[in-house]
Amino acid sequence: MLLGLTTALVATVCFGFGAVFQARGARSAPRADRVRAGLLAALVRSWQFVAGTLLDILGFVLSIVALRSLPLFLVQAVTNASLAVTALAAVWMLGARLHRSDVAGILAVVVGLTLLALGSGREGREYAPAAFHWALLATTVVTVLLTLVLARREGVPAAAGLGLLAGVGFGVTSLAVRVLDASGVLTLLTDPAAYALVVGGLGGYLAYALALQRGTVTAATAAGTVAETFAPALVGVAALGDAARPGYAWCALTGFAIAVGGTFLLSRFGELEGESAELTEARRPEPAPGPGRPDGSAVRR
Repeated sequence: MLLGLTTALVATVCFGFGAVFQARGARSAPRADRVRAGLLAALVRSWQFVAGTLLDILGFVLSIVALRSLPLFLVQAVTNASLAVTALAAVWMLGARLHRSDVAGILAVVVGLTLLALGSGREGREYAPAAFHWALLATTVVTVLLTLVLARREGVPAAAGLGLLAGVGFGVTSLAVRVLDASGVLTLLTDPAAYALVVGGLGGYLAYALALQRGTVTAATAAGTVAETFAPALVGVAALGDAARPGYAWCALTGFAIAVGGTFLLSRFGELEGESAELTEARRPEPAPGPGRPDGSAVRR
């Protein structure tokens, strides 16, 4: 359990720093009104988005170890707490400021994860029937199709919808890693869960990038957190036998709720920073009248 928890925490750090780079890279790319090769090419040309993606890949590799040795509800709560790392990374790298709600969110994440770790038991079974594997693949296909539809929409509802789809895609990858049969090359290539892992991961990244371009960080992240955290956790308990330590169910449940609540508080971090910048710009005094225009105002450059 110690190895799994350690890799999950390191993966969380990778995801947290990766989010800072990805958000900046996605917003520096030309705005896209549909999914096309040009969008992917623009993202690839952004070193910030590439750096964030590489960190995400490293975090995903580390999370595989955790997913194979810890209950899904513990791994999902830990990795989604990467928003706390993102907030601290933004303060260090971007000069962002933490508000009271951000500090409260970080403290809630720390307390929640501590309780969750204390209350978590051993993982359930890794085996799932073939129908479960096919259901994972079908879910990713539907998710990608819905992403193509929502890519033509604008505004907060579209951002929330795309964020939700990104969460579904990432959640499916976690479930796929858990039940994947990697006993042999042929078995791996014929397992629908292997393709669900690939399609879900790529589809999730695409949906998240599109969501960041269309709405606030809150809209993109909060909806995704629900899908990525709660859904796999419930499936893990109901279908795969994950459970808390005997007599510690209250501790695990309380920790899970507090950690996710802290994540929601932190999902407003990027939005509030953006609002602060806009307010600062709006409150900046106008330049004194001068030559350059008929009304005497100076020409801005």
